[in-house]
Amino acid sequence: MEFGMFHEFQWTPGESEAAAFAHSFEQVDAAERWGLDAMWLAELHFAPERSVLSAPLVVGSAIAARTRRMKIGTAVQVLPLCHPLRLAEEAATLDQISDGRLIFGVGRSGFPHTYEAYGVPYAESRERFAETLEIVRRAWTEPRFSHRGKYFSYENVALVPKPRQKPHPPIRVAATSPDTYAAIGSLGHAIFVAVRLGTFSELAPGIQAYREAYRAAGHPGLGEVYLRVPVYVAETAERARDEPEASIMRLLRYTGALIGQSAGRAGAREIEQRAERGERMQTITYDEVLRDKVIVGTPAMVVDRLQQLREEIGLDGILAELNSGSLIPHDRVLNALRLLCEEVMPRFK
Repeated sequence: MEFGMFHEFQWTPGESEAAAFAHSFEQVDAAERWGLDAMWLAELHFAPERSVLSAPLVVGSAIAARTRRMKIGTAVQVLPLCHPLRLAEEAATLDQISDGRLIFGVGRSGFPHTYEAYGVPYAESRERFAETLEIVRRAWTEPRFSHRGKYFSYENVALVPKPRQKPHPPIRVAATSPDTYAAIGSLGHAIFVAVRLGTFSELAPGIQAYREAYRAAGHPGLGEVYLRVPVYVAETAERARDEPEASIMRLLRYTGALIGQSAGRAGAREIEQRAERGERMQTITYDEVLRDKVIVGTPAMVVDRLQQLREEIGLDGILAELNSGSLIPHDRVLNALRLLCEEVMPRFK
């Protein structure tokens, strides 16, 4: 089972941008030292109350220069906001710099406000995502290629550099809406799943649809499923419960408000359901969150919960959000990371 840390390079209220980068890189260094499998980088724009991580490939290159072992993943690169050839060049460069440690995680993002700022209609996000991913894949694997699509056209392009990994870095795709699970399975990619908009029990049907489509398309194996989830580990159950509460609830309220605002925007699908989920995230109690949305506890408690989830939905790995909400002090994040690496991970290796 793969263990990764999902990192937003949190910007804690009251600290400088420089401090946010310094603390985050200290956590990256500790993760490398303690044996974590992967560091996953978010892509967040225009969120000064939350994060300084708007350029994950740039940050990934800095991580590649200061580590030697740990995988570097994007979770996720928002494809519809990118120029496909520039993205292919920069991601391939990161794969070369890191000696083939890039995992290329991609998605669309569910928040239209970023698209509006970039001047890209959110209603085009699905088509732009599919076309961009196809261009990147071809640019990585073909000596030269031409493409004529709805949004991009290229003639006899030879991308340099090509990725270190052959035929290309592993691709993982974020699955959110019901129809995307089967679509990703048919393509043969691994998936990310998350529970910010739902609960653990709601993941099973989508994962089943993914695996059925994966097998039906003739891909080898069962497919791979990776769960992004808030995780907090402490020496006592009381500390594990109490220390992250304010931060976790802040993120849920914040995200719920964004979802509610986006529900009626042009191109947002399942408008009624999104509005309901956004409202629910702003009224949910912490007891409900502990039961259905997060994994917190002592190392033994976290091991038990992960084993249960692995049996129920067949996990291949997790992306542990160790500072959901950006309010958990740096030293406590480091302690939770150490306990995850030293006392939880060995039970699954």
